[in-house]
Amino acid sequence: MSDQLKIYCVNLGEYIPVSGGQTLHQIYDGIRDRLPFTPVCARVNNKTEDLAFPVFMPKQVEFLSVKSPSGHRCYIRSLCMVLYRALVTLYPGARLVISHSVSRGYYCRVEGVKADAEVAAALKEEMRRLVDRDLPFERKERLTPDVIEIMRRQGLDDKVKLLESLHELYTVYYRLDGVCDCYNGNLVPRTGMLQVFDLVPYEKGLLLLGPDPADDSRPATPLAQPKLYRAFTDYLKFNSIIGIRDAGDVNSVVAGAGTSMMINVAEALHTKYIGAIADRITERYHEGGARVVLIAGPSSSGKTTFTKRLAVQLLTNLLNPVMISLDNYFVDRNRTPRDESGDYDYESLFALDLELFNDHLNRLIRGERIEMPYYNFERGEREYRNESIALDSHSILLIEGIHGLNPELTRDVVPEMKYRIYVSALTTLAIDDHNWVSTTDNRLLRRIIRDYKYRGTSALDTIRRWPSVRRGEEQWIFPYQENADSMFNSSLLFELGVMRDEAERVLRNVPRDLPEYAEAHRLRKFLSCFSSIPSNMIPPNSLLREFLGGSSFHY
Repeated sequence: MSDQLKIYCVNLGEYIPVSGGQTLHQIYDGIRDRLPFTPVCARVNNKTEDLAFPVFMPKQVEFLSVKSPSGHRCYIRSLCMVLYRALVTLYPGARLVISHSVSRGYYCRVEGVKADAEVAAALKEEMRRLVDRDLPFERKERLTPDVIEIMRRQGLDDKVKLLESLHELYTVYYRLDGVCDCYNGNLVPRTGMLQVFDLVPYEKGLLLLGPDPADDSRPATPLAQPKLYRAFTDYLKFNSIIGIRDAGDVNSVVAGAGTSMMINVAEALHTKYIGAIADRITERYHEGGARVVLIAGPSSSGKTTFTKRLAVQLLTNLLNPVMISLDNYFVDRNRTPRDESGDYDYESLFALDLELFNDHLNRLIRGERIEMPYYNFERGEREYRNESIALDSHSILLIEGIHGLNPELTRDVVPEMKYRIYVSALTTLAIDDHNWVSTTDNRLLRRIIRDYKYRGTSALDTIRRWPSVRRGEEQWIFPYQENADSMFNSSLLFELGVMRDEAERVLRNVPRDLPEYAEAHRLRKFLSCFSSIPSNMIPPNSLLREFLGGSSFHY
């Protein structure tokens, strides 16, 4: 018995005897009564695998539910293939493009069919039929030229272009009810596991909804986000016009020596949008309002560089930008709220002295001079260093911070005096038609590179802290993003190619024996879809320089 093959099940905290060749799903069947959830995938030796993974050697296995980040991604990918299969059945020749996440779901465009309520209902019914049939997602692996030919026969030219650019010997794909597709990750074993979903009309397309994170027994409820949708749509139009929609397009541009033009055009678009926002602020200023510009956004969205570039544009409009740091308005440490772990919660709105901050803003708007506070992070106390500021007749305040769109931050300042901007990396570049690029992944990669270069923080520590950062964003940033007067998309078409080599060097240092290795491995696999672009091709005022270094701005 001692020589019997065993796995260590993290969920149970014990070794389990298995037969060589058993799949993870078969192993789960033997312990299903002991797990409080139905797994959708598993982490094997700290790498995420699907439940069809066979075990021939001792492994460490952690079964994952749909509530886990990896499990949720697996579930949504599987729903996407069910939707694609339904489209092939009902509307042969139509093209499904899954663009980005919005409104608690995933925005889908259907080219060749008008995506109205009738189409949404028909596709949803066909998806339900496929789920009820409990069909297998068959995982296959073949020589890449063979997979390319399969994709070409199905009319998936985007996947053909991508696979031809990657030069991999073998490629994994899935087959569902006779239809094949490639995904940037694992799928669930069978369609019968996808009981919870919805498909509804949304703007000019469809919204695919997975389980609600708060209650996975019901689909997520759409949230109205018209401003965020328009910010995505503006960039999608731009991508379409210049002919760069996905990783295959980027890789073709890089291979064809068109990288410089792609970079110049993308940077010019940033300049154009920042200039347009500056013009709107200036117009409001001269109408008697907009003395305070509030700039908010999630971690690694590029708020700091955006603020500096906006200041330059405002100067060209003959306004004098004056910047105030919210960090200097932290309350003393003994008054700082604590998070659920008992640590000081500097991301909480109530870590700020709101009364003093609002008093200072109103006094500045009235033309008075204020003495600026300074927060000493080492001592955890407020100090004054004989620094004061006042606004002249051409001055405008620029305030950058995560709480900028929260009405409570500037509760005593009249709305007419405020102009609010939301900044985020709303990634519109896809891997291919059925694999989008997560905005969260884009920001995480930026942060991993920046933290390593400038804060002495390893990729392991950044990945480990990321769930806490995300919880803070969900609580303090995302609920207020539609309050913005303007939205700025800080993503750049070329940035994943630039970040590829930078991030991979750091991610390789995450130890394999730690759970965070799974995320590092996933990000490295994701980055491998993009051809490398040398960072020395990026201009010094690029927003991306905030994370890569070499910026012409001082931070």
